[in-house]
Amino acid sequence: MPLTLIVVLFIPASSPTIRSTSSKLHPFLSLIIASLVIGFITGQESSQLIITITEGFGSTLKSIGFIIAFGTIIGVYLEKSGGAKTMAETVLKIIGEKKSALAMNLTGYIVSIPVFCDSGFIILSSLNKALSKRTGIPLAVLAVALGTGLYATHVFVPPTPGPLAAAATLNADIGLVIIYGLIVGLVSALSGLLWAKYSCRNVKTSSEDFHVEEKEDSLPNKVNSFAPILLPIILIALKSIADYPTQPLGDGFIKSFISFCGNPVIALFIGVGLSFSLKKEKKNESHFDWVNEGLKSAGTIILITGAGGAFGNVLRATDLGDTIGNSLSTWNVGILLPFLIAALLKTAQGSSTVAIITTAAIISPLLSALGLESETAKALTVLAIGAGSMTVSHINDSYFWVVSQFSGMDTSSALKTHTVATFVQGIAGIIIIAVLLMFFK
Repeated sequence: MPLTLIVVLFIPASSPTIRSTSSKLHPFLSLIIASLVIGFITGQESSQLIITITEGFGSTLKSIGFIIAFGTIIGVYLEKSGGAKTMAETVLKIIGEKKSALAMNLTGYIVSIPVFCDSGFIILSSLNKALSKRTGIPLAVLAVALGTGLYATHVFVPPTPGPLAAAATLNADIGLVIIYGLIVGLVSALSGLLWAKYSCRNVKTSSEDFHVEEKEDSLPNKVNSFAPILLPIILIALKSIADYPTQPLGDGFIKSFISFCGNPVIALFIGVGLSFSLKKEKKNESHFDWVNEGLKSAGTIILITGAGGAFGNVLRATDLGDTIGNSLSTWNVGILLPFLIAALLKTAQGSSTVAIITTAAIISPLLSALGLESETAKALTVLAIGAGSMTVSHINDSYFWVVSQFSGMDTSSALKTHTVATFVQGIAGIIIIAVLLMFFK
C-alpha cells in the first residue's frame, strides 16, 4: 500500500484527537497542524499547500458559514425567550417523553431528504437541547439520534446531490434508488438510534446547562416558537422540488422566487427574522445583545468547521482516489466493492459527496464484471456506495464538527458516539442492501 494511503488512513484518525484530548490543544489548531503535516509528508509543494488549506477553509465556510451563524442566532432566541421550551412541551404531548430519541431520529430521517444534514442539525439543535432539559434524556443520546437520522437519507435518497450524481453515473433508475433508498435509509437511521440509546447514555456534554429564563406563564406561543425552524425547512424543501429536472413549478417567477428563498442561507436568514418575534420588549437586553451572543457562540464553531474543511481538502489533493481505486478495483467481491471503496475514500478525505461521486466513476466500468447490470442491481449499487460514504464520519468531516460543537461534545466524546454510530449505520446499510440484492436481483 503506497505511503500516501497509509498516512491518510492512520494519522488523521489519531493525531488531532490525541492532541485535543491529552494536551488540550484546541481542535482548530490541531486540524491546521494535521493539515500541514499531511501536506509535507505526502510531498505537496509548500506554496501550493497553503493555497490548498486556505481554499478548503474558505470553500467549507462559503457553503455553511452563514448557516451556522444564522442557526446559532435562532438558537439563542429560542433558548432565552423560552421558545425552545414551548417546542419541547408540544413535542412531548404528541409523542410522549420516552420516545423523544425516536422522534428526533425520524424527524432527521424526513428532514434530510430535501435539506442537507448539516443544515438540518443546526436548525433542530435547539429543539434537541430543550427536549434533553425537559425529559432528562442525555443530550448525547438525542444528538446522535438526530444526527444519524439526518445522515441516513443524506447519503441514500435523492435529490441529495451525492446519490443523484451516482445514479446518473451508473445510469440507475432514480425511482428505484428513491424506493430502495428510503428502505435502506430507515434501517440505517434506526441502527444509529439503537447505538445512541444504549451506548451514549453516560456521555456528558457542555450543553447540559441549557436553560430557559422565562416563567411558565410568559412562554411564547407555538406558532412563534416553531416558525423559525419549520419555515426554513419548508422553504428548502420547496426549492428541491422547484429545482427538480421535470420543473414541476415551471421556470417562471414562482420558481425563481422559491429557489431564492429556499437557498439555505436565505431560508435561515428568514428564520432569524421570525425569531425576533420571540423577544419581549420588557427584557433588559436588546436584540443586539442576543444576536451578539449568538455570533460569539458561532465563531468557534465556524472556525473549527472551516479547519476541518481545510484538512479534508489537503487529503483530497493527494493521490488518494487513484490509489484506492487501483488497489481495490481488481477485487471481485460483488456489491461489497463499491461499499469498500467509498468507505475508504470517506474515512480518508471526509466528504461523503466526494466519496460517492469518485466511487461511482470507479465502479461504472466494472458493473458487468461484478454482475451488477440489472436495474435493481444498479440502484442497489448506488446505495452501497452511499453506505460506504457514511463509514465513518470523523475529524476530517465538517458534519462531525457540526454535530459535536452544536451538542457540546468534546472531540473524544464525539468520536465515541457520532463516529462509531456512523460506522454502525454503514454496516447496517450494506447488510440490508446485500439482503435486498439477494431477493430482488
